[in-house]
Amino acid sequence: MAFDSGSVSFRLFYLQQAYDSSLIDAFAKNAAPAIASLNRDPISGWVTGRHLFDRELTEEKCLFGPYLHAQLMKAEKKVPASLLRAYVKMEEDVELRARATDSLPRKVKAEIKQRVLESLQPGMPPTLSSIPVVVDFRNDLLVAGALSDKQIDTLSPVFKETAGTLPILLTPETAALRRKQVNANDLEPVSFSPDTSLEPPHESTLGMDFFTWLWFVWEKEGGVFHLPDGREAGLMLEGPVTFFREGQGAHEALLRKGTPLNSQEAGTALLCGKKLKRAKVVLAQGDDVFSATLDADFAFRGLKLPKGEQTEAPGKFEERMLFIETFWSAWLALYDRFLDLRADPKRWPATLAALREWVGQLSSRPAAG
Repeated sequence: MAFDSGSVSFRLFYLQQAYDSSLIDAFAKNAAPAIASLNRDPISGWVTGRHLFDRELTEEKCLFGPYLHAQLMKAEKKVPASLLRAYVKMEEDVELRARATDSLPRKVKAEIKQRVLESLQPGMPPTLSSIPVVVDFRNDLLVAGALSDKQIDTLSPVFKETAGTLPILLTPETAALRRKQVNANDLEPVSFSPDTSLEPPHESTLGMDFFTWLWFVWEKEGGVFHLPDGREAGLMLEGPVTFFREGQGAHEALLRKGTPLNSQEAGTALLCGKKLKRAKVVLAQGDDVFSATLDADFAFRGLKLPKGEQTEAPGKFEERMLFIETFWSAWLALYDRFLDLRADPKRWPATLAALREWVGQLSSRPAAG
């Protein structure tokens, strides 16, 4: 999903140095080759955010206020699997008849498949894919539509080659270190279950700890939060929800129907030591309402933005990026509040006790009839 229209899915990356509009020159130098040059080997490089064939990366097309918008495009010629199988089978039948045999050696089958692939591939139309990115000069962040590990591993070295530094993925651990100088490894892993026979997780689950704590605070405080800039925000969590715990038995539980966060099943998941891993988050500030599905590793999926007032493309893009910042900055402000509490050896034990009491109450709620 691109950043200039519709809902938006993205991850945030810290930039290791400050950039300005001159970065567009580096993107232009690493522009994608012309599609006409595509043969058997894939090609990739930067294109504008306008469309995947626009290789002319200029200030006019890519710079919108404090933002640089581009896409990392990849083009390749793929043979559809069903087509490849059909042609391979046809060639194998020819080979079987020529050899007067009922089966072919594995090596021969591999050679046939490779020969068919090389024959079909040049005639295939290009298959295009892209990872949209926005370099936020004001916040020294890279906002990228790279959610999977594969996309992140693809984008990061290309950005380093282009800009000279490797972007650092914003995770609960890197955010804790950057924003509050809290090292997740220094925090003792905890279980929120009142069942004392359950062992805490062996590794840090900081993101799920925060998400579960946020659910707890939302229920106890009514979902109204005061942000650092003085604004007031309303927050609500909705299903579907995913719970997770590393260990034996069922590691993940997904609750979809009804109101899963108020269900006995949700309480049972927490009682078994699971924590909240994914849920829908609705944020309201004044008349503006945002909603997205969030992962505990801080992946933002399907963020729906307010309509906005701008009609011209440049102004509309800047307005949308400000809306996106409103959402992620509110999320991280709530995370800051959690970190202040989590790293405080005097206040955290009381919060942990309250969390466990809440889990016990939630798990004892009557099942929906």
